[in-house]
Amino acid sequence: MIVNTVLGAVDSADLGRTLIHEHLFASFPGAAFDPLRYLSKEELTAKCVSRLGRLKDIGVRTFVDPCPIEMGRDVELMADVSRKTGVHIVCATGFYHEGPGIPYYWQGQSMREIADFYISEITHGIGKTGVKPGLIKCATSKVPTELEERFLTAASMAHRETGVPILTHTTGGLGGPEQQAIFAKNGVEPHRCLIGHCCDNPDSYYHHEVARGGTYIGFDRIGFDNPPSEVIAVNAAKLIASGFEKQLMMSMDSCCHIQGKSIRKPPTEDPLELKRLVDEGIWPPDQRYLFDTFVPMLRDEGLTDAQIMPVFDENPIRFFAGGRF
Repeated sequence: MIVNTVLGAVDSADLGRTLIHEHLFASFPGAAFDPLRYLSKEELTAKCVSRLGRLKDIGVRTFVDPCPIEMGRDVELMADVSRKTGVHIVCATGFYHEGPGIPYYWQGQSMREIADFYISEITHGIGKTGVKPGLIKCATSKVPTELEERFLTAASMAHRETGVPILTHTTGGLGGPEQQAIFAKNGVEPHRCLIGHCCDNPDSYYHHEVARGGTYIGFDRIGFDNPPSEVIAVNAAKLIASGFEKQLMMSMDSCCHIQGKSIRKPPTEDPLELKRLVDEGIWPPDQRYLFDTFVPMLRDEGLTDAQIMPVFDENPIRFFAGGRF
């Protein structure tokens, strides 16, 4: 199966070790107006190249950046960083959830118009860049709103017409089964979807409910201590023990650089101190945390590397290839 990366199409078998939900750069609408948040393109590129170089050193070959369109998506930055590091980067088409996302203009478009927009980006490229997304991004609030359901329906239409898989954001680790129901109603096979951020919910029953729904399940907000990584490790071990190891995806949803305050609680409320932590690359957390700190936690739960590493080395490839579990 061919996968669109920001530098062109590659065979899914060539993706290698993959982080399924990370970001080079993200920015909430309005952050660009904050004078404390400015970073030149050269500084931003250098920071991203450094982060991805460190990941490549430990075997990461593909970095999936499903930044929503209105959240600072910069595919030219992604292409530049990919060229300079040799790491595949996969970007997405699609909008964020209502509240922080879904720009006013697009709220008034029909589902057909939204779907056609997604399809155009996938087949012809984003703007004049020629960069084609390899994913469709969807997002919902804790309970999907009527507007969000329209966008999930449009994403389903675009998926059916292009074959590009769907990756989602859930809020507070809730709404996964509701997302699954919307996709099923619109003819999307469950294994073509990844329900994201399920680890934000500490309830193991919820994880099993999502996994039984037949989609991939994202434990893709590791390292932000809400809930603590130790809790996520326990819940990941439970999923694997229950036979859902081929559906599990792990990542951090961290940024090489975020412009302004994150929805995540930062380590300080002092804006100048926060700026220092961002400038020095301390915040948001480095994605190497997954392998340096979290994987050993999984081993402490009794998992072997033969159980752990396919989450990074095999499951993302199967997801992009459209293979069944």
